[in-house]
Amino acid sequence: MLVRCRRLVPRFAVGVCLWGWTAAADGPAPPTRLDAILAAGQIRVGLAGDYPPFAVLDPSTRQFIGFDVDMVLALAATLGVKATFVKTSWPSLTRDFETDRFDLAAGGVSITLDRARQGFFSTPIMRDGKTPIARCADRNKYQDIASIDQPTTRVIVNPGGTNERFARDNLKAAPITVHSGNAGVFDEIEKGAADVMITDASETLYQQKLHPGSLCAIHPDKPFDFAEKAYWLRRDVALKEYVDHWLHIMSETNRLAALRDKWFK
Repeated sequence: MLVRCRRLVPRFAVGVCLWGWTAAADGPAPPTRLDAILAAGQIRVGLAGDYPPFAVLDPSTRQFIGFDVDMVLALAATLGVKATFVKTSWPSLTRDFETDRFDLAAGGVSITLDRARQGFFSTPIMRDGKTPIARCADRNKYQDIASIDQPTTRVIVNPGGTNERFARDNLKAAPITVHSGNAGVFDEIEKGAADVMITDASETLYQQKLHPGSLCAIHPDKPFDFAEKAYWLRRDVALKEYVDHWLHIMSETNRLAALRDKWFK
């Protein structure tokens, strides 16, 4: 095979022929995660299900609803497979990812370097960042970290995610209460059991919409830090390339914008 290559191509291309001969000798490439998804007829999606409007588990129907739910259903349709939702939680998300309980994680997942060591991220779907939300009457009191980080300020967080990490990294004097989950956190602020939560700007805007005149997002256009939302994928190049191409098409055809408007406006 190599001798024939030398007869047919210039000397500088022999290395290319040799590479092709070696690859062919090794046999077909192993199946990818994308191949496995297609063969199984399903894509498994991990959702915490307590982060509106990205993904919420409706207790009455036991069905997930939200922006990322609609997005994943659209992705599954292009693959011709079923979307199977796997319940996880923010504290157990990394462990569940490592033990291969799902093919991708969604539902408001932020890109972090820790997570990037475990798998791939899709093209970002949204720019975000941490910003406060408080009772509207107190919104002028909590404009920066220094004004929040006071012994008299009762900060509330949901457990195990980037919100708790941000609070513990940046607040040293303010007492921090860890609520049992995302659901009910904002009710605690509204009824006066807590003063402020620092969370994603996208979530503060949504909660402000749900609690008009009661809870106010504080400078959501100028968050304290920079973050992006994306889909956390198994470490598989074929799967990442497919998801990224699909997101590009969703963006260019305005279907992504339409779903954002549906859930965030």
